[in-house]
Amino acid sequence: MKTRQGDFSVFQRKIAARFFGSTLLSAGIVIALYLFLWKERFGDWIVSVLEFVGKMDHEEAFMVYHYTFRGYKEIFFAVAIVVIFLILLLFLFRWLTNYFREINAGIDSLLAEDDQKIRLSPEMLPFEYKLHAVKQTLKRQKEAAALAERRKDELVMYLAHDIRTPLTSVIGYLSLLEEEPHMAEAERARNVHIALDKAYRLNKMVDEFFEITRYHAKQIKLEKRAVDLYYMMVQLRDEFLPAFSPRNHTVSLELDENMTIYADPEKIARVFGNILKNALAYSYPNTNITVSAARAEQSVVITFRNRGNTIPAEKLSALFDKFYRLDEARISHTGGTGLGLAIAKEIVLLHGGTITAHSEDETVTFIVQLPIS
Repeated sequence: MKTRQGDFSVFQRKIAARFFGSTLLSAGIVIALYLFLWKERFGDWIVSVLEFVGKMDHEEAFMVYHYTFRGYKEIFFAVAIVVIFLILLLFLFRWLTNYFREINAGIDSLLAEDDQKIRLSPEMLPFEYKLHAVKQTLKRQKEAAALAERRKDELVMYLAHDIRTPLTSVIGYLSLLEEEPHMAEAERARNVHIALDKAYRLNKMVDEFFEITRYHAKQIKLEKRAVDLYYMMVQLRDEFLPAFSPRNHTVSLELDENMTIYADPEKIARVFGNILKNALAYSYPNTNITVSAARAEQSVVITFRNRGNTIPAEKLSALFDKFYRLDEARISHTGGTGLGLAIAKEIVLLHGGTITAHSEDETVTFIVQLPIS
């Protein structure tokens, strides 16, 4: 069944009715001329005109009328039909032109970028819907372009800010080493270690920035294959065990040991690892992080739950933004760049899946949904 936006039947019927109406009207006018004028008084009127204009007597004028008009009556009727039809067709074109004027006015409204709703004739309702949809699309695209420009500026600002912090530390410690050539060996080693650690962090930050840019530009190619999801989670849990131990965190796996997913193993492990890192950074001490998985109709749903401060709704939507951190004061503690969840989102989208976050009652939940094939 056609939607109202795509149903042009009313417009088509109105145009067809006008066209056939014009045809019938022209035929009716010619028939009326023949029945009520040509066969009745029209002939007498022509004879009278010939008598007056040509100074003829009645018999001579009648003969001219008979041989000239009656003898070629088929031609006269044909010409009359054509002339009348063309006149009515002209009115039909002028009527159609009004529709083009309405559409032109609607296009002007698009170009004006105002908030006024586009109004057309009732039979032009599908065109009105289309123009209004285009207007809304253009408005959204303009807003998206402005948002993208603003985010690009913010990205440059955040990147400059985040690079400056470790870079300043590197410069500071190297300057200290240069200014104190006779520094004790132990202190020198400690300062070199700190400077190197900051340099590594700076290098990691730049690498992640370029990585997410490549994901966003769709320059990353996936190498998908069947992946043992349970085994991957066991490996990740074991890898993160040293990081979980200081705050006494544990990880519970609640998923079928035979569950598999179809994905790029290296990149999808990056997604799960980044989510676990986030859970580690923002969980309460001495709490458990639960990882579960279930099959839906056409997808596998992997869920990560941890106990931590409830995230306000207005901040949930920004979790996957580049350089976003829930707590800016924890930068030095977590060592995060604010790109982990943003990279995770880009990888999941590249796989054709979705990633969302929910938070209530001091429970934070991340849900990754991946297509089965």
